[in-house]
Amino acid sequence: MSADPAGRRPRHLLPYLLIAPSLLALLVVLGYPLVDMVTLAFQDMTRKELFSGTAPPWAGLGQFRTILGDGFFWTVVARTALFTGVCVTLTMGCGLLVALLMRRTSPWVRAAVAGVLVAVWAMPVMVAAAVFRWLFDADYGLVNWLLSTLPGVDLARHNWFTDPWEGFAVITAVVVWGALPFAAISLHAALTQIPPELEEAALIDGARPSQVFRYVTFPAVKPVFVMGTTLMAIWDFGVFNQIWLMRGGQPEREYYLLGVYSFIESFAVNRYSTGAAIALVTVVLLLAGAVLYLRQTLRLGETE
Repeated sequence: MSADPAGRRPRHLLPYLLIAPSLLALLVVLGYPLVDMVTLAFQDMTRKELFSGTAPPWAGLGQFRTILGDGFFWTVVARTALFTGVCVTLTMGCGLLVALLMRRTSPWVRAAVAGVLVAVWAMPVMVAAAVFRWLFDADYGLVNWLLSTLPGVDLARHNWFTDPWEGFAVITAVVVWGALPFAAISLHAALTQIPPELEEAALIDGARPSQVFRYVTFPAVKPVFVMGTTLMAIWDFGVFNQIWLMRGGQPEREYYLLGVYSFIESFAVNRYSTGAAIALVTVVLLLAGAVLYLRQTLRLGETE
């Protein structure tokens, strides 16, 4: 009996040894930039120190006092939170609808839809942004032409990005369009694990279709839905490429989200430490989302 724990000790260490190379790679690839960003956020880096190679002066919490005392920063935070909420709601809602529709279709239709979703998912963000810029172009856009064919609608040479609300609607469409395949395929995979007998029994007992979905179907896919919602929130909170590409590399202040704001402060205004401080605050907010994701994962693991 006494020799058994000692004999099993190498087996207990085996999982840690297997993940050690991956952890080491993550520390090398992500650890150094993160430490450098944190250090830069507490300094006052200017172009003088950048070009001369001298150490920048220590600023302490000065950068954080600057951004946290700036009303525009909190406007960007609120805008980012609102944008994330809208994108996540539309993505998961439409993804669940597509997954339910795929479940009701024939196998060949389901395979075709899955193929289209995978093709959309594989499309680079740059290509997707270029397609949507053409669709909503003020002069040659297909959307303006189609809407102008409706009675009483004249959108000839209408610029969708003059009004930030309309512009963000277009950007939201790009984000949701690119994230929808992940949500739909994941939820459809969860739906395939529901025994048909459960729903048939509920219908025989007199439950309406809406009640079957509420009390039988959705509880079965809820774990995947919660995980997908958490991941989408983390991804959408850090959106940068879609805004940058849709605005041609020159986004107006009305289109700043936290990622764009940090980049502009660092590389356009050359306030490197201020940009690093904004990025660090963004990382902290994303870590809060990551903690929520891990808690949900552990909780679902315990229930199983």
